[in-house]
Amino acid sequence: MSTDAIVLLKEDHKEMRRLFRQFAKAEDGPAAERGKLVRQILEALTVHTYLENEVMYPEIRKLLPDLEDDILESYEEHHVADLLCAELATMDPSDERFVAKTTVLIENVEHHVEEEEQEWFPKVREALGRNQLQEIGQRMIDMRPSAPRSPADPKAIKKAVDAVTA
Repeated sequence: MSTDAIVLLKEDHKEMRRLFRQFAKAEDGPAAERGKLVRQILEALTVHTYLENEVMYPEIRKLLPDLEDDILESYEEHHVADLLCAELATMDPSDERFVAKTTVLIENVEHHVEEEEQEWFPKVREALGRNQLQEIGQRMIDMRPSAPRSPADPKAIKKAVDAVTA
């Protein structure tokens, strides 16, 4: 398994896209199935955004000041996703707005992923050496087991509050 930070984040993106496709197929199915998939999406997003916010983004801000605007925009996109995740975590899957809210979350995340992969990941890869990306990736791997898994986890709430007060 690679420890390259960008490879790791792209693997997370791939898993989220897989979950998004499953949700799209289950959209008109039983509420319980939609609820199960959304819980999986929320867990994947909570872990992923936590690792990016705690490890990747601060490191890139420090090492590549030219990407400051990209990182600040990414923090804000995460904040929007955090709010939607927190709302979805408290909703019943049979709620009339559950599918619509999940769809908006998915659209926002897909936009964010596209920007990362197409715009700033290539800049980061070009500017940082393999060793630096592997060091960042190893820190993310080390932090993953203790990362929050739910939007209601105190670490996830702190991340969302920090985004508002920063």
